[in-house]
Amino acid sequence: MNSLGKDCNELKRQYDACFNMWFTERFLKGDSDESMCAPIFKIYQECVKKAMQEQHIELREIEADYNAGDRDNPDTKPDHTKS
Repeated sequence: MNSLGKDCNELKRQYDACFNMWFTERFLKGDSDESMCAPIFKIYQECVKKAMQEQHIELREIEADYNAGDRDNPDTKPDHTKS
């Protein structure tokens, strides 16, 4: 799957590769320190934020759409314990 912004696709590929390596080589072996991919994630996150601004997408709009979907489905309850 491509990133939200075309300019972010390579960063997403790099982050996905890092995450997959961390997950299989470290997390599944008991090491939950996720700092290994933090630098590339930060760069990728900034790229996505910029793409959202360029496309006039606000996170509040996405959250509102998501939460509206929850209200339409009585079997789905939002998990407010996540930050």
